Amino acid sequence: MSEQNAKYERFKALHEAGPPFVMPNPWDAGSARLLASLGFEALATTSAGYAFSKGKLDSAASLGRDEILVNATEIVSAVDLPVSADLENGFGASPQTCAKTIRRACEIGLVGGSIEDATGDPRHPIYDFDHAVDRVRAAADAARNLPFLLTARAENFLCDKPDIDDTIARLQAFSAAGADVLYAPGLPSLEAIRSVCRAVDKPVNVVMGLRGPQISVADLAEAGVRRVSVGGSFARAALGALMRAAEEVKATGTFSYAAEALPTSLITRLMTERPPSA
Repeated sequence: MSEQNAKYERFKALHEAGPPFVMPNPWDAGSARLLASLGFEALATTSAGYAFSKGKLDSAASLGRDEILVNATEIVSAVDLPVSADLENGFGASPQTCAKTIRRACEIGLVGGSIEDATGDPRHPIYDFDHAVDRVRAAADAARNLPFLLTARAENFLCDKPDIDDTIARLQAFSAAGADVLYAPGLPSLEAIRSVCRAVDKPVNVVMGLRGPQISVADLAEAGVRRVSVGGSFARAALGALMRAAEEVKATGTFSYAAEALPTSLITRLMTERPPSA
């Protein structure tokens, strides 16, 4: 069995049994190594975290497929864990473009990735239902017989369309079209999460770290969630620490922030020693 196939089997198994697992989102190779050192069993890229690191907006207009896959390649190469990728909306409207994105993602060693139904056009933020399903079907067809787990995302709640019925209908259709994992970021409450989990027949991913109710992994397990990610929130937390440190130096001329900084010796070890596989 190839290394990629072995990672895929490990990743697939995480969705099938046991408690929900947390799949945090590094934004570069260094943050991936840090997270791997803490014992997480899988990682996922974050388009938002990557965009912030490059001084860009997290949008289809700002991020291209090639640069996202280069970033993902660096993360895959840095760790021995299964890595799934935030593949935006597949980097194009057509089903054929989504399929090409999945094939290219698998070629670089990713064992999973998500395709969303957001268009990137504020005038028409969500693809029409049937077209959204066609895009997922094409992505699922491309992933068939590959070591790749496809996640289909319904973006209503991130695009000012808080329609739980339409969201559930889309996820159900995405499942029927061949998606392996279902995901509706921005669900507003534990009850909404519970409703989604009850209504679908595939593992559900929930993103935490957005603004909203404070919900624990135990709460999510009770609701039926199988996988938990954090999106760009770890990257935002890192930027928050940077901002607070800089504000202290600028405002007071003091450097107390350094007391909470990671020691250079620890960072050196994390960046030079290969983190163990889960």
